[in-house]
Amino acid sequence: MAGTFSQIYIQLVFAVKGRENLISKSWKDDLHKYIAFIIKGMDQ
Repeated sequence: MAGTFSQIYIQLVFAVKGRENLISKSWKDDLHKYIAFIIKGMDQ
């Protein structure tokens, strides 16, 4: 069909064996800001 628009959303879920929290609170906010920056840079 001509002019049809499609969009897909992908969700990533990170988990480690034993569900241990390996992201230190001291740099967790910086990590989230970095991930958001990458996603926004991709116009998502």
